Amino acid sequence: MRRAGVVVSKIHVAVEQAIAPGVTTQDLDDVARDIIDQEGAVSSFLGHLGFTGRICASLNEEIVHGIPGKKVLRDGDIISVDVGAAVDGFHADSAWTYAVGTIEPATQALLEITERSLYVGIAEARGGNRLGAIGQAVETLVTGAGYGMVREYGGHGIGRQMWEEPHVPNHGKAGQGLRLRPGMAIAIEPMVNIGGDETRQLDDGWTVVTADGSWSAHFEHTVVITAGEPLVLTPRMAVVV
Repeated sequence: MRRAGVVVSKIHVAVEQAIAPGVTTQDLDDVARDIIDQEGAVSSFLGHLGFTGRICASLNEEIVHGIPGKKVLRDGDIISVDVGAAVDGFHADSAWTYAVGTIEPATQALLEITERSLYVGIAEARGGNRLGAIGQAVETLVTGAGYGMVREYGGHGIGRQMWEEPHVPNHGKAGQGLRLRPGMAIAIEPMVNIGGDETRQLDDGWTVVTADGSWSAHFEHTVVITAGEPLVLTPRMAVVV
């Protein structure tokens, strides 16, 4: 899984470097394709239930599962890029929301609170804690700051399959849920809205958007539970300009 995590991190570096006004979401998927091929990895998303991309590319009010295609990035947009890859039969998964050009201060604040919520959730991913501790930490930060919390979707177990048990919700209570044990691997992925909590799925059968049209951000890491500090398998890598 470490090797898969490195591949996913490399994809994010390359995609981030490619993001600019005028680029299409298909262009970004092509970047991911090239890294996956170079690393001898396999896309976790391509072909899953008919999905046609190697990344999920979700723009602005799109929360998750956006299909790469002809959509053009514009200055001031945000794009959530979710990437999964497998090496030697083990998967890793990470999502990040990127600014396109110059974004509004309120949009930047959304990105910052969502990224923070990911890390407060990760901090609770320790052996002996219950799953609800992660959700409580995320929910407390997000709702306390006045943002909407996506509740229908969340994280998941991960390993030999991309999506395994348990479901990892972004809300809950610290004393509830499955007890976390060293060696477990999970993907933690808060999705946060400037507006309300409600979502809807588009007619393409994949893309999930905010019901009120407000913009949304999505951050995710694959994490291994230990007896001490959680181990992040999809660390952020420096972008060389």
